[in-house]
Amino acid sequence: MNFSFYSASIQERLEKLQYKIEKASRKSGRNPKDITLVAVTKGFGPEVIETLLQMGIVHIGENRVQEARLKKEQIGEKGIWHFIGHLQKNKIKLTSHLFDWIDSVDDLEDATLLSRFAQNMGKTLKILVQVNVSGESTKFGTTPDLAESLCLAINALPRLEILGLMTIAPASPDPEKVRPVFSRLRMLRDKIESQSGIPLPVLSMGMSQDFEVAIEEGATMIRIGHFLLGPRKESFLKSGETKTFL
Repeated sequence: MNFSFYSASIQERLEKLQYKIEKASRKSGRNPKDITLVAVTKGFGPEVIETLLQMGIVHIGENRVQEARLKKEQIGEKGIWHFIGHLQKNKIKLTSHLFDWIDSVDDLEDATLLSRFAQNMGKTLKILVQVNVSGESTKFGTTPDLAESLCLAINALPRLEILGLMTIAPASPDPEKVRPVFSRLRMLRDKIESQSGIPLPVLSMGMSQDFEVAIEEGATMIRIGHFLLGPRKESFLKSGETKTFL
């Protein structure tokens, strides 16, 4: 299989994804144009990201800082880059340099460091607060009870633009079982907006296995990996080289 064929398969997957996004949006009385697609490109090389950009998918999600750095060295500043992994303090400076959005802030100390580095660079970072709605010990995120105070504190920091909340639902073969997680995040967002006066238009929730339910429950941003790109056959090499991803 050559890469042009693989690009065609991405196009086919994208068309199927767009159909499902539209169906879920219409079902819940929403406009599919209001849903932002973030392509999760972990493990895929820069040629795949270039293909996505050519298809009009500009939001790129990465959760490994060093991997993103190697890719951006080849791609340049094209696209809108989202950091979707867990922040590590020793990499926050590089993270703030590489990314436009930080979608996984759950700690005020981390936010303060992001603000400091953003000020030094003269850039503004778009921020989502990650909330551990399900309460799973294996997941990162602030608790629902502390989310409002964290949003207020971040909103007061210079060079950070807080735009909404993010959550990761428990893995389940039945998306209906995680619907309450998405519903609770939406209600939490509404409560924080009402009580704090901070606009939080973005609800980042839903991945390949559950994005349709997430959209029905109010997601404005979904993070899609294998549904769009297929299984990862090779890993992106740490040296910065790439193998063919077929």
